[in-house]
Amino acid sequence: MDKCKQKHPKKSSQEVSSIEWETIEMSEEEEDIINRMYKLVGIKWALIAGRVPGRTAEEIERFWLMRNNDYYKGQKS
Repeated sequence: MDKCKQKHPKKSSQEVSSIEWETIEMSEEEEDIINRMYKLVGIKWALIAGRVPGRTAEEIERFWLMRNNDYYKGQKS
């Protein structure tokens, strides 16, 4: 198989550009858990999501990226 194809797999049709993300609201308690867990385990989103009832790893990651990315910080009203 071509090395270029292995390095850069095609995106699935289900992937969404980060520009299209909607803001995820978290309670103060959820934010606290996410922040503390991130300091302990880093980007292990599934592990963090296991500590936040009702949240998926994808939601946790998206929330973290939006909260800690300069682009999204400027978008807040």
